[in-house]
Amino acid sequence: MTTDSLRSGPGATGRSSGDGRSSRDVHGGGDGRGGGDGRHSARLPVREHLPARDPAAATAPATGVPVLDVVIPVYNEEKDLRPCVVRLNGHLARTFPYPFRITVADNASTDSTPAVAAALAGELPGVRYVRLEEKGRGRALRTVWSASDAPVLAYMDVDLSTDLNALLPLVAPLISGHSDLAIGSRLARSSRVVRGPKREFISRAYNLILRSSLAAGFSDAQCGFKAIRREVAERLLPMVEDSGWFFDTELLVLAERAGLRIHEVPVDWIDDPDSTVHIVRTATEDLKGVWRVGRALAVGALPLDRLARPFGDDPRDRALTGVPRGLARQLVGFCFVGALSTLFYLALYSLFRLGVGPQIANGGALLVSAVANTAANRRLTFGVRGRGGAVRHQAQGLVVFAIGLALTSGSLAALGAASGAPSHGTELAVLITANLAATVLRFLLLRAWVFPERGTTERDDVEAPLPAKAALPVRNESEDVR
Repeated sequence: MTTDSLRSGPGATGRSSGDGRSSRDVHGGGDGRGGGDGRHSARLPVREHLPARDPAAATAPATGVPVLDVVIPVYNEEKDLRPCVVRLNGHLARTFPYPFRITVADNASTDSTPAVAAALAGELPGVRYVRLEEKGRGRALRTVWSASDAPVLAYMDVDLSTDLNALLPLVAPLISGHSDLAIGSRLARSSRVVRGPKREFISRAYNLILRSSLAAGFSDAQCGFKAIRREVAERLLPMVEDSGWFFDTELLVLAERAGLRIHEVPVDWIDDPDSTVHIVRTATEDLKGVWRVGRALAVGALPLDRLARPFGDDPRDRALTGVPRGLARQLVGFCFVGALSTLFYLALYSLFRLGVGPQIANGGALLVSAVANTAANRRLTFGVRGRGGAVRHQAQGLVVFAIGLALTSGSLAALGAASGAPSHGTELAVLITANLAATVLRFLLLRAWVFPERGTTERDDVEAPLPAKAALPVRNESEDVR
């Protein structure tokens, strides 16, 4: 991966954003269509973004580090590139109250895209051009975002299918410090989307796969309209393997699993009929990515502990005198893990009982389920991440297992002495009662002895924390805008 050129230059102000719009650009047009179907007699008025200041003040380029760096990945987009950049630059100059930059990231185009991009970089202030000799949207975003000095990084597709009025709502939570990432969603209830049934089905099916296989909570992984804070990108980008279309999906899954805050913005979106995306090949690569990330998450191969507490302003990290930390959550987690462990134990006992006596079957089933129970409680109930202390925790968990073994074995012995040859159902009932009796004691031992609350424990196994999310200053009204 090489960057052959990085060019920018002064020139025209780019304020005339009204020109260069393609025939499919109907966002914010004068028809006021709410989704384009015309089924409602009372039409909503056109939504115009209020300008940040008088556009006539935009006579000179802003200087210094931009607050926002918008990346436009392109491959053979000689037709759409100039209208896209001119319109985006004009929109930001009129409505965005902060310094900004537009970066065209060329993925080894073979047409006249490099010449168009270089010309734009020379004409418009704050527009730069980056050339890569390898294809891949993820590769382009990784290259530009890693080198950018802007505190907020974003990207959008060159076809501008997404209404630009959503750009400021997209990045505002990142600028204020409220959120870590932001995505546009075409699947939100209030979104207005115009596209064919084929793309609609593929998009919804893909997001359903993400929800069912990776437990994704975000609604639209594929919308080419996303933003991220730079300090968050610095931590996430090294963990993302994909360099193609699955890049941003992988980024979102890792961010969500690490507990980062993802802000969703409903968007107005019109399908680009001239899109060059190969749907079948892209879908195949995405499914391979889902399998790879799901397997890595299942085996704990991803160091998400580095992102568990990346900021210094998490209220859960504040020590309050006399207030137990996370007791309610721990009880819920313990009950959930305990229910699964009990079912797992009973299934093992019934399996082992086919070949051995009740005491050996009970001991073997309890040993296996105890190891699984300690591992599950360590991660899910008490939030301990990483491998540090895992052996010690398992050893202490075996002591808790010994107590449970004594209770259940003693119950079985008492049952055998009382009835001689009890039925299998009676054995299970006695074991369930004995396990319930040991549950309370097990939770107390785990919370007070195995996983105690300390000022610094394994659950705080995080590398150097990122700075607290602070609001970025608003540009002074006296400053010039691009």
